[in-house]
Amino acid sequence: LTHFLNHPPDVFIGVDAPDFNLWIEKRLRAAGVRTVHYVSPSVWAWRQYRIKHIAQSVDHMLTLFPFEAAFYRRHEVPVTFVGHPLADDIPMVVNRAEARHSLGLAAEQCLIAVLPGSRSAELQRLTTAFLETAYCCLQKRPDCHFIAPMANEKMAALFHQGLKDFKVNLPITVIVGQARTAMAAADGVLLASGTATLEALLLKRPMVVAYAVSWVTYRVIKWLLKVKHVALSNLLTETPLVPEFIQQDICPEKMAESLLDVMSREQDFVAQFTQVHKDLRQGASARAAEVLVSLVQHDNH
Repeated sequence: LTHFLNHPPDVFIGVDAPDFNLWIEKRLRAAGVRTVHYVSPSVWAWRQYRIKHIAQSVDHMLTLFPFEAAFYRRHEVPVTFVGHPLADDIPMVVNRAEARHSLGLAAEQCLIAVLPGSRSAELQRLTTAFLETAYCCLQKRPDCHFIAPMANEKMAALFHQGLKDFKVNLPITVIVGQARTAMAAADGVLLASGTATLEALLLKRPMVVAYAVSWVTYRVIKWLLKVKHVALSNLLTETPLVPEFIQQDICPEKMAESLLDVMSREQDFVAQFTQVHKDLRQGASARAAEVLVSLVQHDNH
């Protein structure tokens, strides 16, 4: 902070990390430095009282989603929706057969990707429920195979332990990394709520989402939460398509039923998710750069 106060830049850009960056931005803006924040905190979803602090901290907010921009406009904070970089990176049409080939999986089989989370606490809460869901799917679709991409070796070890404790031999392939390829290869995806739900949407895959935290955390979040859905995919489509199983409602039998159901309605998902992909594919980096250039040019005139 002292460095920037002593050597003021034309514009300071805080990328994500709101607790850290907004603190810096507020002090720099008070000292006359232009401030831009890229990637909105989830203020639209919970702890909406933070909007006053944000309004005092930023000259301009760059958002990844259109509903975020609408929220800031309502609160009279200058904002530009720039789109999401993932939407630029992921092709509009993804080759399922190619993804399966790259993972060494059979081209003709029912394949379900299982992603119980990238953090150990999340993994420990959801692994058993996800394995039970896989088993229920297998009872109804004996041709099902499962693929579980883990964030790293530590998560893979935790998942393998969960498999061992489960004591039922499931046809499941566990890999490290390659989550996007695994989802691209799948007919359906069972996953924990998080960024992966956006990837699954952009890959146009039917999905079922689960969300579980400690009871204390859940009670706090429930009190502060201002949105009806936890899955990002349901906040982005016109009508919510993705079944959500939250906290005490996590039920393997119902999750399996929902998963097989959404897989049978793949075209509904492809149609709505393709539209969202088009909406988010804005050339995010170039649009963000244009806003920054225009701010600097405006100051220099």
